[in-house]
Amino acid sequence: MIVPSATWFRVAAVLAVLAPLTLVWNDAASVLLIVDALWLLAFVVDAITIGGVDLATFPVERDPPAAFSVGRALPVAYHWTNPFAFAVRVRVREELPSLITVAKGDRTLRLAPGVVTREVIEVVPRRRGKATGGRISLRLLGRWHLAWRQGSRLIPWDVTVYPALGNTALRALPTQLQRRRQAGLRNLRRLGEGRLFESLREWIPGEETRSIDWKATARRGKLMARQYEDERRQQVMMVIDAGRMLTSGSEGRSRLDAAIDAALELACSAAQHDDNVGLLVFADQVLHYVAPSHGRRAIRQILDILAGVDGRLVEPDYPAAFAYLAARSRKRALTVLFTDIIDRTASDALVGMLGTLRPRHLPLAVTLRDPALERLATIRPVDTDAAYQRAAAEELLGAREAALIDLRGRGVLVLDVLPDNAAREVVAQYQRLKQRALV
Repeated sequence: MIVPSATWFRVAAVLAVLAPLTLVWNDAASVLLIVDALWLLAFVVDAITIGGVDLATFPVERDPPAAFSVGRALPVAYHWTNPFAFAVRVRVREELPSLITVAKGDRTLRLAPGVVTREVIEVVPRRRGKATGGRISLRLLGRWHLAWRQGSRLIPWDVTVYPALGNTALRALPTQLQRRRQAGLRNLRRLGEGRLFESLREWIPGEETRSIDWKATARRGKLMARQYEDERRQQVMMVIDAGRMLTSGSEGRSRLDAAIDAALELACSAAQHDDNVGLLVFADQVLHYVAPSHGRRAIRQILDILAGVDGRLVEPDYPAAFAYLAARSRKRALTVLFTDIIDRTASDALVGMLGTLRPRHLPLAVTLRDPALERLATIRPVDTDAAYQRAAAEELLGAREAALIDLRGRGVLVLDVLPDNAAREVVAQYQRLKQRALV
């Protein structure tokens, strides 16, 4: 599509203003007619100069990062190639994926001929998730600045925005022994036991011969034995309830997002301590499952799933979720469930299922409190409706506390925290359990 530029319109307006001269000067009509024709011809010629390139394949490349993280602005580079023999001015408007934004929507570039122009813009993630976009609307100004040619170029852009990554998630994972020292654990050396090789030493008569390393013996010319240390890598299984329990907001933010941030911090802490970490997300059905593993690979898998988790206004199916987990996680694990307890009736299934994890597993229920509900139960009512609302809030909080007491009575560890403090409290609880050798 070709449209006149502001410069062309200004000159055309001047010619229109001069049109009344034809009433008092007969020769002016011929002059103006010729000038108008020349001005139209100039517009056509200028339009032709930028009409030889298909804008749907205009030479531009986008170089985005692999993923973004909430609260962390990152640069995105564009590489523009001018297909014309003269400098061209380009206006750019891009349809960004809904999860991200930029400081300046429309951009104007001057592309020199024969070179690649690099453009860098700062992209700010708005919220976690996955989205697509990438259509770029282009307007090219002609060589004489008389005509704009506009069109669009589709460069698909699949954007993934991870939850907020703390410093722990960005640092390189420490060595295995360093991780154990940070956890406050002591290496227990037992001959012929365990699964982690620690060192070689000379074999002592009377010890089991199965500990002898025959290759090392052949190299050194004397009997050498393998020395092991106890396997201290444990299982941490994170279970996130994406049903209706956590869909409500808190301080302008979903409580599910707070649970996801806490789960990510816990996963990073477990990876630093060399523990295996897995993930199960469920609502009325199992949505995602990551088998427990360790290191960066586990963190990447968990990050990719957590980025796309959305809450659902459905009743969570606790029996199905825990049956699924029991069939795939047979090794003892610290099972951390992120959920909430709204009332005793709705939470009976949760209380019963968490209790069944004992004694094979160590269950930890992380329940996220609702600050709005707590405020409602403490405000002084000013009318009858407010009094009823306060009474209902007090009843819900009372039933919730009774359910938490029942959970503790069944041997389930309970961490009842505010959403903003969830990440810090969960990691601190995990480290306490590690130091007490309960994990």
